Amino acid sequence: MINFTAIDLEGQEHKLQAKPDERLMEVLREHDWGVAAICGGMCSCATCHVWVNEEWLERFPPKDADEEELLEFLDHFQANSRLSCQLILQPQHDGLKVTLAPEE
Repeated sequence: MINFTAIDLEGQEHKLQAKPDERLMEVLREHDWGVAAICGGMCSCATCHVWVNEEWLERFPPKDADEEELLEFLDHFQANSRLSCQLILQPQHDGLKVTLAPEE
């Protein structure tokens, strides 16, 4: 199992677990405080927007053009913004820390 921390919109830390090859979005949307993930992971709505702690960014593949385009139009876009539907968790992500971005 991959252990990681998610910080919700109220600043509360949650310790979570995921299986290898599971999308971060799938774990986060299971919780009332989690992401909406309205499009179900199709990279078309940005309702699974998170901020990945800087030290973890390079452990994921870079954003593709579709993800980059969606993120750039968000009011809460930051350099460490990612769509959690595009982040597939692997053992090297054990210890990951993400913060849910405010809803648009």
